Amino acid sequence: MSEHRVVAPTIVAGEKVKGPASYFPSIEKTYGRPVQEWLDLVADRLDTERHMDVVAWLKTEHGLGHGHANAIVAYVKANLPS
Repeated sequence: MSEHRVVAPTIVAGEKVKGPASYFPSIEKTYGRPVQEWLDLVADRLDTERHMDVVAWLKTEHGLGHGHANAIVAYVKANLPS
């Protein structure tokens, strides 16, 4: 079993990825951290905070752009175990 509540997808170079995960290569390049780190942070915050509050936190505390922050939060919400 994985230690992560939401596991980052494996994206193969040249693969057409749709939805929030399509932002992940750009997020890693722009912010210099693996997407898995962002997913772990967001999964924990979503236990007690709303979607847009977590987006705002990523933007103000970590300097992410709105689209990148929203993509991470949306991906985590869609993939959290019930």
